[in-house]
Amino acid sequence: MDDATRTELEAAAFRRLRDHLRERTDVQNIDMMNLTGMCRNCLSRWYDEAAAERGIEIGKEKAREIVYGMPYGEWRDKHQTEATAEQQATFAKQNHD
Repeated sequence: MDDATRTELEAAAFRRLRDHLRERTDVQNIDMMNLTGMCRNCLSRWYDEAAAERGIEIGKEKAREIVYGMPYGEWRDKHQTEATAEQQATFAKQNHD
C-alpha cells in the first residue's frame, strides 16, 4: 500500500470515529477516560497538536469544535452529565496510581 492510500484510509477511519462519537452523546468523556484512557478532548488535543506540528494554528477551542461538531460549551450543556462519585473515584485511582 502506498503512503497516500494509507493516509486516505487513516483519515477515513478518523472521520468515522469522530462521527461515531458525535452520535454517541450518551457516552460520557469520563466513561471513555475510565475505560480507554482517552476521550473526545484527547482526540481534539491530538488533532490540534498534529496541525501545530505542520505549522497550522487551529487552537484548543476550534479543535474541540471539529471533534464535537459544535462548540464545546454547547455540547457540554446539551449532553454532559455530572460525574458520579464512582466515576470520579475510578478516574482518580487510574490517574494517580
